[in-house]
Amino acid sequence: MEFPTEQTLPARFQRGLALAPERTALRHGDQAWTYRQLHERALIWAGALAAAEAKAVGVLAAKGPEAYTGILAALYAGATVVPLRPDFPAARLAQMAEAAQADVVIADAGALPVLEQVCGGQGRAALVVGPDDAATPVDGLPFATLKADPAAALAEPRPVAAEDLAYILFTSGSTGRPKGVRLTHRGFAHYFSLLDARYDFAPTDVFSQVFDLNFDCSVFDLFCAWGAGAEFTTVPPQAFRALPEFLAERGVTVWFSTPSAIDLVRRTGGLAPGAMPGLRWSFFAGEALTCRDVEDWRRAAPAATVENLYGPTELTVTVSAYRWSDTRTPRVAVNGVVPIGAVHAGHDVLLLDADGNPAAEEGELCIAGPQMTTGYLDPADGPGRFLERNGLRYYRTGDRARRIGPGGEAVTTGTDLAYLGRLDSQIQVQGWRIEPAEVEHALRACGVQDAVVVGAPTDGGVVLVAYYTGEPHSAVELVRGLREQLPIGAIPRRFTRIEQFPLSPNRKVDRGALTALAAAERDL
Repeated sequence: MEFPTEQTLPARFQRGLALAPERTALRHGDQAWTYRQLHERALIWAGALAAAEAKAVGVLAAKGPEAYTGILAALYAGATVVPLRPDFPAARLAQMAEAAQADVVIADAGALPVLEQVCGGQGRAALVVGPDDAATPVDGLPFATLKADPAAALAEPRPVAAEDLAYILFTSGSTGRPKGVRLTHRGFAHYFSLLDARYDFAPTDVFSQVFDLNFDCSVFDLFCAWGAGAEFTTVPPQAFRALPEFLAERGVTVWFSTPSAIDLVRRTGGLAPGAMPGLRWSFFAGEALTCRDVEDWRRAAPAATVENLYGPTELTVTVSAYRWSDTRTPRVAVNGVVPIGAVHAGHDVLLLDADGNPAAEEGELCIAGPQMTTGYLDPADGPGRFLERNGLRYYRTGDRARRIGPGGEAVTTGTDLAYLGRLDSQIQVQGWRIEPAEVEHALRACGVQDAVVVGAPTDGGVVLVAYYTGEPHSAVELVRGLREQLPIGAIPRRFTRIEQFPLSPNRKVDRGALTALAAAERDL
């Protein structure tokens, strides 16, 4: 397939710039930035990155103008974007920056408390930026700092090649450390060429930006909006208290979030009939989407076309889509869950049975094609995740899927897929796939003898529950220790000490029994 250079991430912003240079590209709180302003600022920062010969750039900044300019600047400099959340534990951030071989870290003022651990003693430079255009070094830091000099700005973005890395995103790892996923410009170009053909986004649209920047779905928001010359607006947590009013005030027409957000809006009274009339499109991804949730959302947003998107990070954001029908979808849904639809054009689908053999109707979903990652940063993370078959290299998603026909029945030749759940022990929490082994490893470091972490359903989605053996520990003590190792979203909601773990007939820890116990305790 020919590489569509006009679909690279920096080229998409350039397209938006050409369409609407003076229109708002980003709105954050009471700040608004036009395409021209972001472009000129990014060229200045990119000049500093290029002078430092940066190949990979950590963007250590909270959602806001500095973070978005940093992403664009890294792409303009021809470097790889490595999103880093400042509220992650400093040791974890340093580990991620080292694994990605980040040369430079762009940091906002909020990141200063962790910046020394991320950069100090690592030979890593920092570009510390503030809210104005004059990004300047901060004195007294024990590592090199860069100066953003308007006189040294790039004249235009540097060209990129198809196999150059655009992003490195980290997922939860089973060994106690995050896994770095490499995503290329070729994969993103294929992805966005398909999205452009499927959707009618226009300069008059306003996109929500709910996802954190280290969540791959944030790339959809940014570059669908920018490729259309449209605006996106960040959605702060407090906006969910009165989401219809927030959407009306900002003129939001395109919504994208995890399904968990639907229940949050429901509980705050935001799903009254016709409450969100301005939405044209509503997208959900990252978790199983239920028919009940869509029906409630549709009543509140009757003009919106709803799509369920599916895709692990290793397949470049999302790799399938299913468009909701008020009449048809409830009939074809399996277990009340909206199908994940057809896999994107240009990809091959393989289903595997429990013995690893091809299955006609139902099995583990494996996908090959141009959106698939070129691999993990650490090759040791790859075994078991990829499969060579019939001359193709497939990614094993670990998800069970079924081919479904017009009535929801299992078929052998259908293109639509139903999601049936996970095969492995990964747990989805608000869109994040968390490896229990990583949390268990961290708990042992906190002093427990052994630990098992499972997922328990609640009205607001799945939460993590930890069972441990050994000496008693207070929840406060365990949370304090875990915060030094894990992002807040990977910290269990409940901790229970038990004398010993239940065992299955083959003498392995019975995670199913503990999962059932966690669900029962929730109902007590």
